[in-house]
Amino acid sequence: MAIKGWITIDERFCKGCELCVHFCPQQVLGLAHDRWTPKGYHPAQLIDPERCTGCEVCAVVCPEGAITVYRQAPVRAQPAFSPA
Repeated sequence: MAIKGWITIDERFCKGCELCVHFCPQQVLGLAHDRWTPKGYHPAQLIDPERCTGCEVCAVVCPEGAITVYRQAPVRAQPAFSPA
């Protein structure tokens, strides 16, 4: 099962520099050309959430620290209980 991730972008800080878009290995980010941030920039947005793995590359390259990454915890198989 593939690891599932998602991000949130704080539009108060995003300046639309596209570094996250350029460096995303899954190519799941883009700019929202239909809206503006309070500072007048087109913010980044998650355009294909199903393919996001939560790898954190976008958050690492964001110079404004506007991206928070979340990852779904993998479900681990519980060992079978065997009475002694």
